[in-house]
Amino acid sequence: MESFTERVIHIIQRIPSGKVMTYGQIGQLAGSPRGARQVVRILHSSSKKHDLPWHRVINAKGEIGIKAEGAAEHQKAMLESEGITFTGRNTIDLEAYRYHPEIF
Repeated sequence: MESFTERVIHIIQRIPSGKVMTYGQIGQLAGSPRGARQVVRILHSSSKKHDLPWHRVINAKGEIGIKAEGAAEHQKAMLESEGITFTGRNTIDLEAYRYHPEIF
């Protein structure tokens, strides 16, 4: 059986271009309904190692959650290059862009 971390990585790897998922949504699909913070930790520690499309993961408000200087702008530019438009400074319409995967 896969660990929670392995399931999170598996889910994130499959988010298609032009779509996003939320930290909480990924945590829930991976088996931990309250695992959003764990997803953040996994993204931080494993994005480079597993070549994860980290930019396709946002918070439950449809906002870019990264606060590091320059990183939010980089994430926004990457999402815009995939056709995602922003309704606010760093906010997207989750109804339009949220990815709803089939069972993993």
